[in-house]
Amino acid sequence: MSPGVVAIAVVPDTRLGLSLWEMYEITIACTVFGVPHPDLFDPWYELRLCGDDPGPAGGVFGIRTTHGLDGLVGADTVIVPSVPQSCVDGDEPVPERLVEALRSAAAAGSRMVSLCVGAFALAAAGLLDGRRATAHWQHTRELAARHPEVIVDDSVLYTDEGRILTSAGATAALDLCLHLVRRDLGARVAGQLARRLVVPAHRSGGQAQFIEHPVPETDDDSLGPVLEWASEHLDRPLTVDELARRARMSPRTFHRRLVAATGTTPLRWLLAQRLARAQTLLETTGLPVEQVGERSGLGSAANLRHHFTRALGVSPSDYRRAFTPSGPPSTGR
Repeated sequence: MSPGVVAIAVVPDTRLGLSLWEMYEITIACTVFGVPHPDLFDPWYELRLCGDDPGPAGGVFGIRTTHGLDGLVGADTVIVPSVPQSCVDGDEPVPERLVEALRSAAAAGSRMVSLCVGAFALAAAGLLDGRRATAHWQHTRELAARHPEVIVDDSVLYTDEGRILTSAGATAALDLCLHLVRRDLGARVAGQLARRLVVPAHRSGGQAQFIEHPVPETDDDSLGPVLEWASEHLDRPLTVDELARRARMSPRTFHRRLVAATGTTPLRWLLAQRLARAQTLLETTGLPVEQVGERSGLGSAANLRHHFTRALGVSPSDYRRAFTPSGPPSTGR
């Protein structure tokens, strides 16, 4: 029995065609669902590429669609890998022709999936209302502002709400596609496919997006220097009172200005910086976990594991295994 028809919506920008990022997300879906693996499962998925009209979808990168957007209706799974950047920026609405096709497909019983900014299309169709959804963390704030009915979660790789699934960008899109294969065909097939693609066999949707937390740009000249100083001395037992003194402010004023500049409290900002430092040390050095905790200011190995796992959804050791480049590790000195 076939795992079904997967229909991918291809809607390029009318002026610029398909961008590199749009092609990347489309290619991920095509690689997972469009390349047969008869030794793993036969027959494999049937793939449809659906656009405004069958034929070439131009731009710097071209792709030939096989169906019109009406081909989304009746598919077992519908994937929206992207929307034009103008729709993400808010310069233009998501094309109504795509919105209507998505509504019709959902009403006909299709499983609806978005990769990265494809969530803007599902949201425009009203399919994410009252549901958890995610997208690349750079775009989740805009998604939440434009669609307040959606429960936007920028801290996960992907969400699975049964018939509606969404993913963050880049490799998280691949994680979600493999998750779909796992749901459809089982862990063995998904694991073998992941091995052929040379990616981890399974990253749960609850694992955090790996977001950098740089020192924020701010027009408040009194905050910039102290935040730069703090980021360079994270191994010290920093306190809000000490940072406020260095900024020549009262603790209350420092707290208020930092929240206004960064959207977070001083303690949460410090924790985010320390987690980011721990990530860098785990990725680029062979330091024991105990020393990573000390150098990042998170203290003991147990404290590092607690905060790291709570924030990122994965242990420091598992993070290191996933992100450490090949070759002899550095001592960090």
